[in-house]
Amino acid sequence: MKYGIGIDVGGTTCKLGLFDSLGKLHYKWQVPTERERAKQLPATLISSIEEVKKERAILDQQIAGIGIALPAPVTAEGKVGRLTNIDLDAQVLIETLKEQLQCVVKVGNDANVAALGELHYGAGKGEKNLVMVTLGTGVGGGIIMDGNIVCGVHGAGGEIGHIKVKDREKRRCGCGKCGCLEQYVSATGIVTMARDKMEQGMGSDQWKEEVSAKDIFDLAKAGDEPSLQVVDEVGRILGKALATVACVVDPDVFVIGGGVSLAGDILPQVVQRYFREYAFPSCDEILVKQAVLGNDAGIFGCMGLIFQL
Repeated sequence: MKYGIGIDVGGTTCKLGLFDSLGKLHYKWQVPTERERAKQLPATLISSIEEVKKERAILDQQIAGIGIALPAPVTAEGKVGRLTNIDLDAQVLIETLKEQLQCVVKVGNDANVAALGELHYGAGKGEKNLVMVTLGTGVGGGIIMDGNIVCGVHGAGGEIGHIKVKDREKRRCGCGKCGCLEQYVSATGIVTMARDKMEQGMGSDQWKEEVSAKDIFDLAKAGDEPSLQVVDEVGRILGKALATVACVVDPDVFVIGGGVSLAGDILPQVVQRYFREYAFPSCDEILVKQAVLGNDAGIFGCMGLIFQL
């Protein structure tokens, strides 16, 4: 039996999964990233992987490869851009794992790899063309066409969160520009939208000073009108952005993942309605689905990198 190991590198933890060549997950675990000790991460990962191999009596030659999902732009050739929120040299990580574990190591952008996971094992199973949008603190995206990740020349393919959706925005996005999709449909953006309504005297009596995106979705599902208005505006902005994306890549399905997607199908339903309103007629039947793999999408996607499913 051949095995692959998926590593999803995050700002606080690295999630790992041991898979066989058929894509079955045999074991998953995690190790701390420890931002202040990130340079020690290669050694930590190697030690952890060797321990799992020993526990499960897996020989070196049984490891077909390691896939790594990184929070950074990654080109089709595997060139990695600057990692966000982690003081780590990606090339050192890759070369150290190759040398110490004596196996193939392949890398991809974390959102792209998550999209690959949803394509093969999740909401897009059975399809070949998928666009995934991950709504968390920021907004990520991944585009899969004919089963392959669309990386782009600079590794920025799928950066849906930085589509400009508003011209008169004065607040800056984390990328330094103004009016990006991320500023309105991320968890942070949803809270900002609610606070703006509160300042205008249009907020909900149910909203607290530290209101969260989850609070807003929970209240919307309970029928709270101001919360429903926020969800409707989020769905309108995202639906319109996806209609634009559909004109360019025309996928089989759109998948919404990330922490915000845990609110359930209330958001996909609103996004679907607005998508159909704005989309080019040839594309308006494309479905908008909720992701199903949750936080495991990255490690599942890593197997797509290794086994070329």
